[in-house]
Amino acid sequence: MNNRETNLKDVQRAFDVHGDMVYRLALMRTRNRADAEDVVQDVFLRYIQSAPDTADRDYEKAWLIRVTVNRTKSLANSAWNRKTVCLAHITEPQAETMPSEVYEAVLQLPRRYRTVVHLFYYEGFKTAEIAGLLSANEATVRSWLHRARQELRKTIDIEDKE
Repeated sequence: MNNRETNLKDVQRAFDVHGDMVYRLALMRTRNRADAEDVVQDVFLRYIQSAPDTADRDYEKAWLIRVTVNRTKSLANSAWNRKTVCLAHITEPQAETMPSEVYEAVLQLPRRYRTVVHLFYYEGFKTAEIAGLLSANEATVRSWLHRARQELRKTIDIEDKE
């Protein structure tokens, strides 16, 4: 088997194992299915170009998360996104695996809070792992989680009273 076939098999395996996680993280950060799909394609294109050369699956997952976070940051800072108008009146279809009320409340959080909430609750990472993935202090990650929970409590309580 030649090197190219091995690489294609590795990419397919990585996509099968981590593709959904990369998409969910991209969707949580971009709040837009089309942008999330673009990010997933870009992440796996980068995987093809410069995949981590290791058999460690945890390192591979961390590498994919880091690239996903970086690609969503780049997308958010792009000239295209700065000059486009959000069509807020168009509702985004709900993800089947996430409760709609909580999911909608999480989507209203600032990006850094959305990211840590997603990685902590939906992907099951510990705060120390999230700190490493996001290049932040562990105390900062705990603070972001705490603030995100406070915001979510306010948002959900307001909705319950109405």
